[in-house]
Amino acid sequence: MKNILLLAVIFISCLSAKAQSTITGTVTDKTNSPLIGVTVYEKGTNNGAYTNDEGNYSIKTGTDAVLIFSFIGYIPQEISITGKTKIDVMMNDATLELTGVVVVGSRSLNRSVTESPVPIDYIDIKALSNDQGQLDINQLLSALAPSFNANRQSGADGADHVDPATLRGLGPDQTLVLINEKRRHQSSLINIFGTRGRGNTGTDLDAITTAAIDHIEILRDGASAQYGSDAIAGVINIVLKKNVGEFSGAVNTGMNMAKYRFDNKSFDGQQFEVNGNYGLKVLDDGYINVSADYLFKGHTNRANQDLFPTSTDVRNQFGNAQLDNFGSMFNSEIPLGGKVKFYSFGGYNFRSTDAYAWTRTAGEARNVTSIYPHGFDPHILSVITDKSLSAGLRGTLGMWNVDFNNTFGGNKFNYFGDSTLNASLVDKSKTRFDDGGFQLNQNTTSLDFTRNYDKCLKGINLAFGTEFRIENYNIFAGEEASWKTYGPIIFSVDSAFNDQGAFTGLDTTYRPGGAQGFPGFQPGDQVNAFRTNLAGYVDVELNFTKSFMADIALRAEHYSDFGNTINGKFAARLALGKNFAIRGSVSTGFRAPSLAQIYFNSTFTDVVGGVIVDKVIASNVSPIARTLGIPSLKQEKATNASFGFTVTPFKGFNASVDGYYVQIKDRIVLTGAFDNSDTTIAADLNAVGVAAAEFFTNAVNTTTMGVDVVLMYSKSFGDSRLHFSVIGNMNNMTIDKIYTNAKLTGKEDIYFGPRDQKFLLASAPPSKFTVSAGYGIKKFNIDVRVNQFGKIDLVNWSGNNYSYTPKTTLDVTLGLDITKNLKLNVGAANLLNTYPDTFDPYETESGGVWDAVQMGFDGTFLFAKLNFTF
Repeated sequence: MKNILLLAVIFISCLSAKAQSTITGTVTDKTNSPLIGVTVYEKGTNNGAYTNDEGNYSIKTGTDAVLIFSFIGYIPQEISITGKTKIDVMMNDATLELTGVVVVGSRSLNRSVTESPVPIDYIDIKALSNDQGQLDINQLLSALAPSFNANRQSGADGADHVDPATLRGLGPDQTLVLINEKRRHQSSLINIFGTRGRGNTGTDLDAITTAAIDHIEILRDGASAQYGSDAIAGVINIVLKKNVGEFSGAVNTGMNMAKYRFDNKSFDGQQFEVNGNYGLKVLDDGYINVSADYLFKGHTNRANQDLFPTSTDVRNQFGNAQLDNFGSMFNSEIPLGGKVKFYSFGGYNFRSTDAYAWTRTAGEARNVTSIYPHGFDPHILSVITDKSLSAGLRGTLGMWNVDFNNTFGGNKFNYFGDSTLNASLVDKSKTRFDDGGFQLNQNTTSLDFTRNYDKCLKGINLAFGTEFRIENYNIFAGEEASWKTYGPIIFSVDSAFNDQGAFTGLDTTYRPGGAQGFPGFQPGDQVNAFRTNLAGYVDVELNFTKSFMADIALRAEHYSDFGNTINGKFAARLALGKNFAIRGSVSTGFRAPSLAQIYFNSTFTDVVGGVIVDKVIASNVSPIARTLGIPSLKQEKATNASFGFTVTPFKGFNASVDGYYVQIKDRIVLTGAFDNSDTTIAADLNAVGVAAAEFFTNAVNTTTMGVDVVLMYSKSFGDSRLHFSVIGNMNNMTIDKIYTNAKLTGKEDIYFGPRDQKFLLASAPPSKFTVSAGYGIKKFNIDVRVNQFGKIDLVNWSGNNYSYTPKTTLDVTLGLDITKNLKLNVGAANLLNTYPDTFDPYETESGGVWDAVQMGFDGTFLFAKLNFTF
């Protein structure tokens, strides 16, 4: 295998061996000032250079090469060298052309990132993903964005298969995701157990093919007045590649060091990924760009009997799910004549997963010893399919830019139980079941108008438009044996006789039914619900002077299921000199309850302090909910404010500091469990054969305050380049009020008790900082990152407080340009094998020695990435 790889490298090197030419030059802006740190690279290769303090560069290329000059906030340029040895370039500001950098948070087509009145992270996935150990979008963004957090779960049902991600410590469903500025559909999964984001839906970012992404923009500011529901915490805009004439891709692999495996294996969690991207030119200025990606992740197992020997009957298998993920996406634009273009993008993603459930011991009623003599560890499998298609026409109508679009998206989640059984069938039970699942479909039609009045003030941009959305959510049942309880059965023949041998009657009972680990959805759980939404907005951007601008937005929406909402936003930026600017915003926001929060209902298996019980999550429209006085769900309402500054005190260094305030009323949460000892609902619970019930309800008011810090420095000198950054977030959430009703007065600790409160407050660590430094010389580079995670406070099953102390991890990446077409990166994430503090598995939510906190519980991840471009 090694010889084959060596021959392949030699062959590729030979293919790329051409006559070389050295090109030099200077890059300036329109004022003839040198631009520092401009990327200069040969198209179709990894061969590149950067401009130094004087704006000068030097690069060796093929004699027929095309050079690309790229710099954030400026229009990229492609120049054929055609025998030249010196090429000087003047780069135009992105504000000069309508085809400038796409920036979320502003409907103006002529605003660059650096001029935004609100904080935006611009993450170049093409470049940065090569230097990171993480292979999926959630983990990449966790390492690169200050207030983005995503934790992998174990023993959390569906959340083992889709990582819940958050901005600013708010809910996964309080961040809106866009692709090419069009609304992305959410996952059909609602997080219900043992997880961050409990009671929330979210967007499955890992269903978006990494190879298709050019860059990601994260708007860290409330934007409901601009984009509608879900944008309370901010907006993530994923911009797809549109390059043509080159094929690029990567082969990535890695594994975890298994410090805490009790079976003495040295490594687990093996990962392998291969992806590719290619673009074709269509007509004069059209394109179609396609990408494909395959990712495999193996199980990790961190069940540790050395730390807690008595934990063998809680979790024998505790760790990350195994998955096979295939994704594909395309992005296209085709000129139709005149000033009209047809555009389209979309994709398909298929994921098959295998996650650990809780251990069933040999002697308990949930086991059948003839099938599993020593007990068993059920596995929860899933098949997740995700599809999307967006198409539209973009052009001009008089002086207006017009965009007419329709976007469809769907997500389907089908559960399967494996290595399990239905105990009520005794030895006739199967060991694999189709448990059913759920599906969400969304179709959005929009019409947008924008116009720039460059003769008024220093420029006025006016945008307005409308949007109509249809959503459909359904739950489909599993096979009968996955949910049904059969019987009664004889539990013990011996119990039919007393000590004197007299017959006393058979001891019969209903043994636990349904597939252990994840009982299937029942016919009575089935749902097929629809709703519509109609919205209209207006957005005005006023450039009063070259130094001062303001943005005013207003949006009205009507939902068919709960009514109307109107939200507004005001944002402004003031430049105080050439190198310093202050910015701020104030807005109102909202988030509509998801259809899953309204209609989800299921009977499921839960574990409380190591004891397994059956519970029901009753839909918000169910008779049980009405009996308990749970009101109909309504929208969450938010007030957002931010204030910060940007500064560039000297060449190569820039900094931004932004404080924020987010107050949310009527947050939707999943209540605690009301059990059948409560006479108010005991009859209803007993009628459906469950021990406890939970509900979704608008129950909590919260206030979140925090600060995001981004410091960046880069410098090039000769053949060397240096960069340094500090990216951090400090975040504090408080619970201001918990709502109950007259029927539930005095039961607040059940309604939303201390454990649930701590879970909500621990949605993100109170602080997260990453300090990174990188150095490159010629074909070699090294990147070092130090990550610090703050303290997490929780409450265990016994009602006692416990804390995960602050932890620091170290990441290192080494890179080598093997040829101008081939680059190798090797390294380690969490090089020092740092773990969170350990706790008794009987007391944690996960049933392992760690909860899903901070940097995860997998230890060191060793990786290698081979990137190629032709």
